[in-house]
Amino acid sequence: MAKGKDARVKVILECTGCVRKSVNKESRGISRYITQQNRHNTLSRLELRKFCPYCYRHTIHGEIKK
Repeated sequence: MAKGKDARVKVILECTGCVRKSVNKESRGISRYITQQNRHNTLSRLELRKFCPYCYRHTIHGEIKK
């Protein structure tokens, strides 16, 4: 009764603005969110607009590898 790979997997979303600023050491940290994605329906990498507490604004958060 064991299933194969699950359709829903957990993904980590990371702020793209903080990643760019971390090279210049201007940011205090990197904002990350954990969410779920259905691999059967969404084959490409997930990108959502979320609030970043380090940038103090809504930015695009992209999926990263675990």
